[in-house]
Amino acid sequence: MTGTLTRTVCKRTAAVTTPDGAQLHATVEGAENAPVTVVLAHGWTLSQAAWDDVAGLLADRIADGELRLVRYDQRGHGRSTWGDTEITVDQLGADLAEVLDQLAPTGPVVLGGHSMGGMTIMCLAAARPELFGDRVRGVALVSTSAGDLTSDPKSAGGRMAKLKPGMLSALLAGARVLERLRNLVPPTHPRHQKMVRELLYGSDATEEMVLEGAKIMHASTLRSFLEFMPALGDHDKRENLAALTRVPVEIFVGDSDKLTPKRHSRQLTEVLPEARLHLAERTGHMLTQERPQLVVDGLLRLVGQAGTGRAVA
Repeated sequence: MTGTLTRTVCKRTAAVTTPDGAQLHATVEGAENAPVTVVLAHGWTLSQAAWDDVAGLLADRIADGELRLVRYDQRGHGRSTWGDTEITVDQLGADLAEVLDQLAPTGPVVLGGHSMGGMTIMCLAAARPELFGDRVRGVALVSTSAGDLTSDPKSAGGRMAKLKPGMLSALLAGARVLERLRNLVPPTHPRHQKMVRELLYGSDATEEMVLEGAKIMHASTLRSFLEFMPALGDHDKRENLAALTRVPVEIFVGDSDKLTPKRHSRQLTEVLPEARLHLAERTGHMLTQERPQLVVDGLLRLVGQAGTGRAVA
């Protein structure tokens, strides 16, 4: 009699405590002695669930012991708490440093960041350049930007920048009422899905993708949307990316991305000329859902280079 071989993957949840008291909810998959740890940071109003498709495609590699995977919810998102510090993308970079120190304290690391998660990695590189080329051996930047998100008034970022601080404060004050109103149009509602599709997805996105993305975003709070918006507008690391020149970098962007259009990725390649740029056709901002295999292929290239100790000269 023959049977199916079942492989067991060690999976656990962890809480990363930051100096200001935030608790970052993390999921760790794979053996502690895996040769490389991949750490993934998600985007604005999302959670680590935005990486589910990528994680699923990496499952066999994790089971084979080729890599270890760490995903976490950014502060104020998912199951993570807020802490007592002013919300800035620089603070998210400091949070990522805590994740590395507490969950991947030794061995080579590959970082992946989607949207705000990519900005988080840039802030870490600016604040802790000594990590890059030593601990951090590779970086994947997905649908992200080094700055200048709001200068184009026709872009989604430019339109959101029109919300002035007083307006944001008023919206926050009425957050409970607004949350109730938001629940009147749940992710399953056609109007909700139409809005999400038009803003975040390309023409090839399936209904299932859009619904799943809408659910992830709907689970985020109005506070996450409002409090992080000014931080994203203030983000500018275009002159602070030298540390990323020390490691292989893979950059991904969809040709239909409305939040971080492809000009942002092209600007990154001007600063990081050794980086590999991938332009995905008929793809929007949610590239980790729309083209997960493309991202996985890039991550695995970085993992292979990290395992051999290769860095950019």
